[in-house]
Amino acid sequence: MKAIMVMFDSLNRHFLPNYGCDWTVMPQFQRLSEKTLTFDCFYGGSMPCMPARRELQTGRYNFLHSSWSPMQPFDDSVITRMKEAGIYTHISTDHFHYWQDGGSCYLTKFDSHEIVRGQQGDPWMGQVSWPDYPDTLSKRKTGQSWRHDWVNRQFITTEEAMPQYKTLESGLDFIERNHTEDQWFLQIEAFDPHEPFYTQSEYKKLYPDDYHGKNLDWPDYGINQYGDAATKHVRYEYAALLSMCDRYLGKVLGMMDKYDLWKDTILIVNTDHGFMLGEKEWMGKNIQPMYEELIHTPFFIYDPRNPIQGERRQQLAQTVDIVPTLAEFFQIAPPEFMDGHSLTPIIQHDTAVRDYALFGIFGGHICITDGRYVYMRAALPGRENDIANYTLMQLKMNTRFDVAELQSLTLSPPFSFTKGVKTLRIPSREKYPGINRTGHLLFDLHTDPQQLTPIDDKEVEERMIALLVRLLKESDAPAEQFIRLGLTL
Repeated sequence: MKAIMVMFDSLNRHFLPNYGCDWTVMPQFQRLSEKTLTFDCFYGGSMPCMPARRELQTGRYNFLHSSWSPMQPFDDSVITRMKEAGIYTHISTDHFHYWQDGGSCYLTKFDSHEIVRGQQGDPWMGQVSWPDYPDTLSKRKTGQSWRHDWVNRQFITTEEAMPQYKTLESGLDFIERNHTEDQWFLQIEAFDPHEPFYTQSEYKKLYPDDYHGKNLDWPDYGINQYGDAATKHVRYEYAALLSMCDRYLGKVLGMMDKYDLWKDTILIVNTDHGFMLGEKEWMGKNIQPMYEELIHTPFFIYDPRNPIQGERRQQLAQTVDIVPTLAEFFQIAPPEFMDGHSLTPIIQHDTAVRDYALFGIFGGHICITDGRYVYMRAALPGRENDIANYTLMQLKMNTRFDVAELQSLTLSPPFSFTKGVKTLRIPSREKYPGINRTGHLLFDLHTDPQQLTPIDDKEVEERMIALLVRLLKESDAPAEQFIRLGLTL
């Protein structure tokens, strides 16, 4: 048995034809729906990039206890379990956060990994002088990520030079060389269509645009202030990059057909989270409530044990459920302390495996959905940042915790999932300004799928609060999470 997971970063489901979009050019995603099951109620969990990837290895929510984090010594990885069971694991990726400080110990779980350099702010090509770049609407232009991005672009001028191309070709090469072998797992993980929305003219031509303003393919996060013309332009830039993703997804599907991998290979196509492109007047991610565009994600799966194709599934599921599904498929013991459930009952008969899903970002709203209602619980005013990182790896996204932060650390008793190990409690400095500005929010997705008008229904809110408290307890959330949210432990 074999498994392939194709992961794209920042897929907004509302741009995919599989979920009703009628203007993006994505024939291979349409073909994907014919070959797999399409999930209509799939959610992420821990935002954003590396928190989501930690879930993909552990099957456990982690945003309640830490922000961006390496894999911890007590984390139980399904990739490690595969490797120990004799299932060969390989990842091909251009997701450069893996080789920053906060991405430590993820790639090394695999038997082998191939990294492709040059995406976004990846400090790849050395150049002392600042690169030339066009006049832009982005406020990022003084930062090092901006600098590295425009240095990198000087060396990425053809499709064959683009990191996505190299990443997918690397994954296809693995399949070509190993399709006759058994017992392997391949993760092909593209950073695209994550911003900047940089691609080649072939794809841009699919979306004729009369925009003549300043450069805008890497929008700033915040309230959208670009105006209608620039907003339309950045949506087209995103769509163009999506169409490139579509082409290379088609090559994976072609390889599945060429070697009839459908008979013994599970195929998963997924993302970590979405991206807001002007919806509800927002641009970007992380700093707004976790609206549907960000956390209600596209998900596709084909399981050769239940070879059902071309159907849709309505039951609630989320990222943490991928881990036990893979463990079951390969007939290995799943990681301990999981929050996930195998997707097999949904695949077979659209039978529920969970009644609710938890999601959020460290320092922001903590949210829960039952598939119909979404409740977002904000921190009490003044308590937004009254939380701490519980960690044994003193690393953030691209830096270490500094000495001043470490001078405030204390030793915390073990959590239920740390295997008897105490952790360092480091008071948080991670702040997303204004992230709790909206207060608590309750939405009915049946009557308001775009989440344009919060509802005031005390009975529903009380039920969702009770479920939220239950989930926080089941996840052994730190006491300060209850305090900052104004909840009773």
